Amino acid sequence: MRERSTSVASDLTAAARAVRLADGLKPRGVVLRVGDGVATVAGLEDVRYEELLAFDSGAFGIAFDLRAGELGAVLLAGASRVREGDGVVGLRKLPELPVGPEALGRVLDPLGNPLDEGPALSSEWRLPLFRPAPEIIQRQSVERTLWTGVMAIDAAIPIGRGQRELIIGDRNVGKTALAIDFVAAQNAGDVACVYVMIGQPMSRVRALRDTLERAGCLSNTAIIAAYASDSPGLQYLAPLAGASLAESFRDANGHAIVVYDDLTKHADAYRELALLLDRPPGREAYPGDIFYLHSELLERAAALSSDLGGGSVTAFPLVETADGDISAYIPTNLISITDGQIYLDTGRFERDLRPAIDIGRSVSRIGTVAQPPPMRKAAKNLKIQLSRFESLEKLSRVGLDIDVATQSTLQEGNILRALLRQKRLSPRSIAHQVLALSAVSEHWLKELKPWQAVVAIEALVAIARQQVPDIVATLDRGETPPEEWKQAVEKLISQARSRIPKEEP
Repeated sequence: MRERSTSVASDLTAAARAVRLADGLKPRGVVLRVGDGVATVAGLEDVRYEELLAFDSGAFGIAFDLRAGELGAVLLAGASRVREGDGVVGLRKLPELPVGPEALGRVLDPLGNPLDEGPALSSEWRLPLFRPAPEIIQRQSVERTLWTGVMAIDAAIPIGRGQRELIIGDRNVGKTALAIDFVAAQNAGDVACVYVMIGQPMSRVRALRDTLERAGCLSNTAIIAAYASDSPGLQYLAPLAGASLAESFRDANGHAIVVYDDLTKHADAYRELALLLDRPPGREAYPGDIFYLHSELLERAAALSSDLGGGSVTAFPLVETADGDISAYIPTNLISITDGQIYLDTGRFERDLRPAIDIGRSVSRIGTVAQPPPMRKAAKNLKIQLSRFESLEKLSRVGLDIDVATQSTLQEGNILRALLRQKRLSPRSIAHQVLALSAVSEHWLKELKPWQAVVAIEALVAIARQQVPDIVATLDRGETPPEEWKQAVEKLISQARSRIPKEEP
């Protein structure tokens, strides 16, 4: 009997110690109205903006609209379980997610919960989703090359580490495919990748994961996904989570790229939240602070000074246009925020000129500063050459007589366009790109058909790696070989020509 009394006493003592009286003193609110991913809460007078809220049902949300006597909350996880009359408490912290190398190779939601078959992240390093952008004094100039492996980009629209480059175009013209090519070109351990999918169906997220796995780069990429079926609150937080995850690699003195696919859907989710919470609509029904929202997000991409470790985050936001109209509200906002844009053209895509990049309408405001010296020299007249070729090509279709010089220009232009065509997930080295551009500018491919020139360049690169490996290795490092390197490569052209088949494969 005494043993039983002792056991009961110990159980009561343990239960008493587990009681947290402070929880009873926390301010509690109550849900007045709920629906469509938002809730109106009364009774929480001291909650801060964007503070994380916990509902009695186990759901979470953030304080989004502070008013006198009540607040508007954006629901996140467990939104379907929230009911009128439920209790709410503020957690005195901002939304955060676990970060670090452990996230690579995983598919996560914006709060860091796994969406794949793997276990929950055990990382103790957590960062809030809402973080300020680095100040100007903490940054350095963008001058280090970010190699994308896409020849049209590296040669004509160079991108530097810490840049913000917009990818813009109509629906189904290859924006996502181009962004995946950028990710596939990064070397593990050098540049970590974060891919954010906003408002996409689950099938597209799984297809992205499978594509990255086949390309061998999933282990170097973290995927943050907010499905189309998720609440607009999670879709709103998705790019912020991607930015924080990318910043974790930068803060560890590393480099990262983050892809936002796409900010059109992010703007739509933010508009939905604003309208549900009765915020006044502006142009195209978007709230007036949509520009600030995207500029605050993209300003977080930066190259830090050497005193802070020299890390960088490079951002590639995607935006969708309708019928090529880049003057719509969200596209013009993002064009004005970013450091340039890669414009994908529907006409080129339909003619199978892929990637369908309109080099004439695309621009990188970093310019040739981000190019290694041999690439800068080989591609210095590329944009002018392509522009002139396309103008002459239009005139040639009219049926006018063409002189010999114009015919030569058209032939070189067709060869150059063929060389700029590139299959998906096939990154080209710096040496490959420099040799191809040099072959055109030095007229090594005269009298060849475009398809023959492509075969000849592939053969030339393979032969050069075997017979002049020092030159190729120097080019791949972004350095300029000795002055006579072109003469040494030109001697290999005859061998490359001999490998051209008689008929087009």
